[in-house]
Amino acid sequence: MDEDRFNMEVRKFLKVVGVTSQREIENAVHAAIKAGKIKGQGKIAAKMTLRVPEIGLDRVIDGTIEF
Repeated sequence: MDEDRFNMEVRKFLKVVGVTSQREIENAVHAAIKAGKIKGQGKIAAKMTLRVPEIGLDRVIDGTIEF
């Protein structure tokens, strides 16, 4: 296995995941504030599931996002 190529491919994937996730969270928070579901300041629980079925990877990552 070419470690350098593998590392770059993982980084490219994670960059797409990060940018897409950030955009989706921001849009959802703004919409929830506008709809009155949440206040303009606070914390929300977040959960991300990372799955790569082909290699048996299934990991849940919990966190909190303050806004």
